[in-house]
Amino acid sequence: MKEKVQLFGRFLSGMVMPNIGAFIAWGLITALFMADGWLPNAAIATLISPMSRMLLPLLIAYTGGNVVAGQRGGLIGAIASMGVIMGSEDPMFIGAMVVGPVSAWIIKKFDQFMENRIRAGFEMLVNNFSVGIIGAILAVVAMKGVTPLVMVLNGWMEAGVGFFVEHNLLPLTSLFVEPAKVLFLNNAINRGILSPMGIKQVEEVGKSVFFLLEANPGPGLGILLAYCIAGKGSAKSSAPGAAIIHFLGGIHEIYFPYILMNPLLILAVVAGGAGGTFIFSLMDVGLTAPASPGSFLAVMMMADRHNYLGLILGILVATTLSFAIALPILKFMGKDASLEEAQKKKDSMKRQAKGIQGEPAASQGVDVRDIHKIAFACDAGMGSSAMGATVLKKKIGAAGITGIEVIHTPVSSIPKDVQVVVTHEELGERAARSNPNARLILISNFLAAPQYDELVEDLKANRS
Repeated sequence: MKEKVQLFGRFLSGMVMPNIGAFIAWGLITALFMADGWLPNAAIATLISPMSRMLLPLLIAYTGGNVVAGQRGGLIGAIASMGVIMGSEDPMFIGAMVVGPVSAWIIKKFDQFMENRIRAGFEMLVNNFSVGIIGAILAVVAMKGVTPLVMVLNGWMEAGVGFFVEHNLLPLTSLFVEPAKVLFLNNAINRGILSPMGIKQVEEVGKSVFFLLEANPGPGLGILLAYCIAGKGSAKSSAPGAAIIHFLGGIHEIYFPYILMNPLLILAVVAGGAGGTFIFSLMDVGLTAPASPGSFLAVMMMADRHNYLGLILGILVATTLSFAIALPILKFMGKDASLEEAQKKKDSMKRQAKGIQGEPAASQGVDVRDIHKIAFACDAGMGSSAMGATVLKKKIGAAGITGIEVIHTPVSSIPKDVQVVVTHEELGERAARSNPNARLILISNFLAAPQYDELVEDLKANRS
């Protein structure tokens, strides 16, 4: 069941993450120009509803269709999604997430059936009319059939979340949100439930606390600060750097190994998350759009202008509670497992979450003298891969090596002109399939992987 939820969450994330910039644009327009915004402007505010109702669902449907069947899949996904969009006055994000990939799968099967059956010279005619005809049919089916089902599902989710809100129990959501993050189920919860609910709430009141339930950096920061004081060995020495990257960079998964070293620390992040959410609810704090990545800077940028005090206080309370509970656990609950063991455990869990079985693929042999492009790959190509690429660029530059481009990329679409791919162990098999001709370097530590220096020394020795 956990693996199925993880697979579902990854697929949802794959549709939403590439379009985060559009969500941020919508959130900024909302925060600035709505009636209670920083610069109220009725004319510009007319952008808010069409963007949430049409632009964002269309982008999600196109991206989901593109993942399944390329550009034709994205096109027919967008066409069909207009059915669910126009079938309801509410933003139909869940409907777009369903209709986009399903429509792409249908056109993909049609294309497979028609392969070698089209007469020469009629390819463009068949391709264009097939998308048009099937897309029109699917748009009508989506409007009349899918929209009512999605409305029922939305009603169930609203009733469930409404129960927590009406009974002032929203802090209890930390009981499943915080453990889910460590188990890599956060995408399923965040993209599948919290973000759609949050966007609808923004439409109604201009802000939503749902965007903060998973993105609050306070609980993780408390854990890392506790390790700075009471940790041992490499865990203590690496915790300050991890805290900066987590809090300001928004890469939450960097603190997961520290919890896996001592599973009792899950109590600390649950308490911290609950305390922060209590303050957010008490002071009516909310964001105008999802904060991605979940850094303090991104959270502040997406905050409603009346909420800064409550937002900072909620993050501070979450950090303090998490720290206060984690510190005695680290001091008095016995010896920690090593950070390296926890990294391996985290990597194993995340490899399972990515659907990879067995050990990562071994590195391929590539002549160092032919290397002119290196890629750091991660799942979405936006978070940890960007950080890793920055670390590599600095090391290569410091060594005086020129003529090498370092990029960051999604692991599923590594460019073919890349000679070396650096990625996490849990993504090794996927990286090998994405670019089988590249040399593969597998790491487990974002900040201090010894493979970085080994690669730099190898490059330097063969270019001197």
